[in-house]
Amino acid sequence: MFRETRRRRYLDAVDCFSPEQVKRLKAGLTELMDPEHPRKELWHEYHSNEAPAESGTVLMHALGAWRIHQDYHDLLFHPGLVVPAMQLMGPGPGGVRLLHDQLFCKPPREGAVVAWHQDLSYWTRWTPGAFLTLHIAMDDQAVENGALHYVPGSHRWDVLPVTSQHFGDMDSILGVLDDGQKAAFAERRCVSLTAGQVSFHHPNTVHGSYGNGSDAPRRATVVNMARDGVRVNTDKGPTMQGAPVEPFGAPIGGPLHPVLGVVPDGVDAGGPPPCSEPVECVATGPWALDAEA
Repeated sequence: MFRETRRRRYLDAVDCFSPEQVKRLKAGLTELMDPEHPRKELWHEYHSNEAPAESGTVLMHALGAWRIHQDYHDLLFHPGLVVPAMQLMGPGPGGVRLLHDQLFCKPPREGAVVAWHQDLSYWTRWTPGAFLTLHIAMDDQAVENGALHYVPGSHRWDVLPVTSQHFGDMDSILGVLDDGQKAAFAERRCVSLTAGQVSFHHPNTVHGSYGNGSDAPRRATVVNMARDGVRVNTDKGPTMQGAPVEPFGAPIGGPLHPVLGVVPDGVDAGGPPPCSEPVECVATGPWALDAEA
C-alpha cells in the first residue's frame, strides 16, 4: 500500500473512525457551525460561506475546531491518524506536530466547489515543506456530492502560485500549468470515501472537489500535520490568524502546534521520508501578500 503511495503520493480510503465516533463528530459539527458559538473567538478563521456570492453556492470553511470542541481536539491524537502519518512522513526524532485543522462542509444541492490547488502553495510561511494532509470523511463521498479528486504524480511538480485564494474558481489552476502538467491533469481521479475513512496526501499533490448537487451533505474535517523542526520563513506577521508573531527561523512549536506523536525510543527515524520530502520555500503565500498590502 505504501509502495503505491510513494509513486502517486496519496493514500485513500483508510478505515479509521467507527460509526459511533462519526456520529459524535457530526453532533459536534452542528454546534461548531453556529456562527455565534460561545467560544467563537478561538477560531483562526470562520467562514459560514466562503464561496463567491455570485456563485449561488455554499462552502462552510473554518480553522481551529480543535480549540473549541473536545471531540475535535481528541481526534488529532487518534492512533489511526498519527501512526500512518508518522510512517508516511518519516517524522524524525521530534515526531509530528499539528500545523492546523480545517472544516469543509458542502450542504445538499448547493454545495460549492473547492478549486484545484496544492496545499503547499498556501503554506510557504513555513520551511521546509515537510507536511501531510489528512482528509476525514464525515459523510460518504462520491462524485455526486463533491468528493475529493487528485492528480496522480503531481507531488513532483514545483510549488504553484495560488490561483483561487478562496477556492471558488474551480479550474483557475489551468492557467499556470504547462502542457505536460495539463496532460497529467486530464488523468485526475475521484477518491470515493465512506464516512469514517481517511485520505492522506502529499503537500504538493494537486487536489480539488466539485460541487454538491446531491440531496445529502458532504462534510469533512482535515488535519494538517508538520514534521517537527519545520521553521518560520517570514518576518511579516503571524503564520495564521490569531497566532503570535514568531521570529524568522523559529521552529514550529508552542500550544498552537502540539506534538501529536513521537517515534518510540530505539526506532531509527533517520531514513528518507517516503511521502513528504522537505521542500525549501520562499514566503510568497497569500498571508505574506496580505501583510504587505
